[in-house]
Amino acid sequence: MTSSRDEQFRAYVASNRGQLVRIATFLASGDRFAAEDLVQTALMRLYVAWPRVRPETVDAYARKALLNALIDSRRRAFARHERAHAELPEVVAIEAPTTDPAETAVFAALAELPPRMRAAVVLRHLSELSVAETADALNCSEGTVKSQTARGLAQLRAALSPDLPAPSDLPTELDLSVDPRHVDDTVRTTHRGST
Repeated sequence: MTSSRDEQFRAYVASNRGQLVRIATFLASGDRFAAEDLVQTALMRLYVAWPRVRPETVDAYARKALLNALIDSRRRAFARHERAHAELPEVVAIEAPTTDPAETAVFAALAELPPRMRAAVVLRHLSELSVAETADALNCSEGTVKSQTARGLAQLRAALSPDLPAPSDLPTELDLSVDPRHVDDTVRTTHRGST
């Protein structure tokens, strides 16, 4: 029984780990090391719950575990991650992976979003989940998902293209029934009739 369970879990991890790392990278705003930690935590939680998870909900459970790992990591006090030492350790140079400037800009813009807003944007537009699936993963209402996604996209647009006007600055309706040459006459007539 255990070997069958382990084989099923290994097969799931082999086929889905890449997608989980991709989602986690965006959730962690491009920090690949944090993304790997999130995926490891999520897979550990998934393995423990594997006998209880229904096959049709495994992906949703994995996404939920990934989001919970992100939220848990953000709740921890920063002091818990920092250790004081009498002597400085040797500095190890870690070569950063080369990324294009557009990807770096997207990760920087995502880092500015609050974690739950970032999760809503990533799940809706990267994972292509429906509003209902995203609401279930984030444990919130569908209206919250819609508003968080809209606000998050507006902030991303503003951060990634500062030259474009904000959506609130654009006209929402255009009245084509009024001839622009007669606007002053219409306003005067309306004003005279109200006095």
